[in-house]
Amino acid sequence: MTSNLASDVLRDARRIVVKVGSSLVTNEGRGLDEQAIGEWSRQISLLVQQGCEVIMVSSGAIAEGMKRLGWRTRPHEIHELQAAAAVGQMGLAQMYETCLRQNGLGSAQVLLTHADLADRERYLNARSTLLTLLTLGVVPVINENDTVVTDEIKFGDNDTLGALVANLVEADLLIILTDQKGLFTADPRKDPGATLVQEAQAGDPQLEAMAGGAGSSIGRGGMLTKILAAKRAAGSGASTVIAWGRESDAMVRIKQGEVIGTLLLAQTGKTHARKQWMADHLQLRGAVVVDAGAAHKLLSEGKSLLPIGMTGVEGEFSRGDVIAVRDEHGQEIARGLANYASAEARLICRKPSSDFEKLLGYAAEPEMLHRDNLVITR
Repeated sequence: MTSNLASDVLRDARRIVVKVGSSLVTNEGRGLDEQAIGEWSRQISLLVQQGCEVIMVSSGAIAEGMKRLGWRTRPHEIHELQAAAAVGQMGLAQMYETCLRQNGLGSAQVLLTHADLADRERYLNARSTLLTLLTLGVVPVINENDTVVTDEIKFGDNDTLGALVANLVEADLLIILTDQKGLFTADPRKDPGATLVQEAQAGDPQLEAMAGGAGSSIGRGGMLTKILAAKRAAGSGASTVIAWGRESDAMVRIKQGEVIGTLLLAQTGKTHARKQWMADHLQLRGAVVVDAGAAHKLLSEGKSLLPIGMTGVEGEFSRGDVIAVRDEHGQEIARGLANYASAEARLICRKPSSDFEKLLGYAAEPEMLHRDNLVITR
């Protein structure tokens, strides 16, 4: 029996990240499962028709590459894994593009590494690209860029990447589709008395004790990586569902409020979690000073900060740094993530966005601080 809160969280989810594992995508390594990918694409189309934005995080490149190269066991050498990823990525992207297009959706391939999300500037660039794709009605299909990295292949997993993407785009919900029915109190393959955990709080230490190791020779993740991914996603306010990937209409039923598999609830709401992080940020790199009109728009109208409303720039900071916003009296009224470095901010101070390309040599975001990336502190 699940709570009303659980059903409400699922029904209210609008921006959803769906992660699917290698064993599902490649039918336990036998090659890309066109029927399964087509079924997920159909469900995504239904979610989009309901007003949802969906991002896919898909494993399977290395497994598909192994199949195409005739390898029956996963190699250990990094250069062989990278070669398999390069071969498999071609088929993986093509399969998603075909299946999504058949369901009336555009698609885009996005290759990320954990390093892309650790660097401030690359983090904002990736975020801007993904949000633009969603605005255009395109479904991003994300995989780790296994052809150029090493640590991600040896130690990484797409469960973690799914959580990082959920953090990146401020998703409401992370759905992890796997070859298990969800989280059990013990390994059901070894303990016949194990029962399914339908609902729990993400980050509960008891959950990690219940989870075992990797259960597939094809993929690298196990239930523990999914529990830890849910904990990470909850940091930005996203709840997580761990469900069997071949469950009929799983995504659609989850969106309707049905708890399939295991639901791990975030303890804080999405907006509160992100803005609390910015409000508590200790390493402010600098500040911008704004006129009375810009201050009013921030404080009373919930608007973004445009450079035309800035009267000064203090300190040295980079794109993606947390900076303060001060009013004409020097009082901090807000803080947020800078879309421009301090040197660029000085050039566009008091200027309309139509002048940015002439001043900077390129045109990026029209805002110095987007309203989604700032918090009022006064």
